[in-house]
Amino acid sequence: MKYVLVTGGVVSGLGKGVTASSIGVLLKGCGHRVTCIKIDPYLNTDAGTMSPFEHGEVFVLDDGGEVDLDLGNYERFMDITLNRDNNITTGKIYQAVIERERRGDYLGKTVQVVPHITDAIQDWIERVASVPVDGRAGHPDVCVIELGGTVGDIESMPFIEALRQFQFRVGPGNLCCVHVSLVPVLGVVGEQKTKPTQHSVAVLRSLGLNPALLACRSQHPLADSVRQKLALFCQVPVSHVLNLSDVSNIWHVPLMMEEQQAHHSICSHLGLEGAGALALTSWRTTLAEKWDRLQQACHIAMVGKYTGLSDAYLSVIKALQHACLKCNRRLEIEWVEAAELEEDGKKDNPEAYKQAWARLCHADAVLVPGGFGSRGVEGMVLAARHARSQAKPFLGICLGMQVAVIDFARDVLGMADANSVEFEAATEHPAVVFMPEGSTTHKGGTMRLGSRRTMFETMDCVAAKLYQVDQYVMERHRHRYEVNPILVPQLETAGLHFVGKDDSGSRMEILELQNHPFFVACQFHPEFKSRPGRPSALFLGLILAACGKLDGYLTGNTIKSPARPPPRKSARLPDGTPLPTC
Repeated sequence: MKYVLVTGGVVSGLGKGVTASSIGVLLKGCGHRVTCIKIDPYLNTDAGTMSPFEHGEVFVLDDGGEVDLDLGNYERFMDITLNRDNNITTGKIYQAVIERERRGDYLGKTVQVVPHITDAIQDWIERVASVPVDGRAGHPDVCVIELGGTVGDIESMPFIEALRQFQFRVGPGNLCCVHVSLVPVLGVVGEQKTKPTQHSVAVLRSLGLNPALLACRSQHPLADSVRQKLALFCQVPVSHVLNLSDVSNIWHVPLMMEEQQAHHSICSHLGLEGAGALALTSWRTTLAEKWDRLQQACHIAMVGKYTGLSDAYLSVIKALQHACLKCNRRLEIEWVEAAELEEDGKKDNPEAYKQAWARLCHADAVLVPGGFGSRGVEGMVLAARHARSQAKPFLGICLGMQVAVIDFARDVLGMADANSVEFEAATEHPAVVFMPEGSTTHKGGTMRLGSRRTMFETMDCVAAKLYQVDQYVMERHRHRYEVNPILVPQLETAGLHFVGKDDSGSRMEILELQNHPFFVACQFHPEFKSRPGRPSALFLGLILAACGKLDGYLTGNTIKSPARPPPRKSARLPDGTPLPTC
């Protein structure tokens, strides 16, 4: 087994995850089977209880693991399926060691960070690295390990020490360290500065790890003199100083690394063959360059409660991109903070209220993603009502499905106080209820999680035609509330049809609205399984509907058939006043 260790320095958020994913793409293109491990030094056992504002989205795996968003990058870039053990946290390691100590496995020894914690880390890496993630039998050839945070952080020290020891456990030539660092430009002098990277590498080397390659992040390409200086002071060949300057889209990163012969350097260091066979022509033409060439825009209103941080919706954004690539459309996301659509938002900030409604009304389609808590929910309900009443394409995901049901119950069934018990426990008309198997006292790992089967009630529905399956689909879930099954007969009689249900037939999974261009919502999260070249079926349906191509696609015509977006109805604010321009 060969290992590539990706570390980071100077500041966090430099793109270690994309760098690690790109290395995986290169090695996979060289003919090697690749797996990935992400190490997060925080004490949480998983990412499940963390706020999106704290750490971005929580990515959900097939086995129900709630993990760091970088595992989503790994899955999308390399088209693999990981499990919860591919994400290591400090909490998981300490929990495992303490459980062993309680069982008496250490035979009375004093349990310490070294060797017990560091041994547990190394054992975990070796065990998980041998698990296939590409659907084929046999163990992978290479494991890419990303160490979260920055070198020198106190919480990452046990992992650094474990990896220092690990390089001797696996033997010479079996571990290649790639250090991602920042080369900033000071505004006053306009000069690219190497000192932060020098210090970062010095700290890493002082801890016993010597980087074989430097991946230098910068706004503009590095000058040759800067690369030579980094090579001199960081003790690596000039050819091993990779420049990862800012690009128009992240699909260019593997191409940049290929152009700088990174695959040759890594394969040579690890004694791997196949570097000469790498060809990323398809990646270049169908992803990176195609995305840059797209001209005709498709405007999607993203109505959420975490719009201040795009990483909170990273997988949703990627799924939209994949669908737009398929439809030859340039994605334009109109971010709409849900709370700004509400009447209270109008009182607090009238101008923000008008602009939020303008972005919503002028968009080609509306997407309401998942979320937790009551903030902004009434705005999401209004967004669903707007899409339903204005015949505008709509996709609701998880909470987005629940608010669509709440709106329909209020506006069509006449249940003015219909709500979710999550937001109003004493509501007279609970449209959304707490799942009976959920926990009311513990949050972590107690939701309905992971890949589960959704059975189609009929093949004569938009969702089944988009998925192109005749019985069921497997999608990933993350929720603790569900549509109230008692209310379903009334909803369906009024025209809101639940075309997908779970195995028991009692849990609603997919809804569609009759006599609407595209009004679909699902309880699961289809964005987690979307891939470049294989977009999620429901996201593809949304984009097709937004650009007027859905009917042709469903009847067998090619997506490339010329079409214009459906004409927008003249829209006004809820109080009847004209909309401002966006």
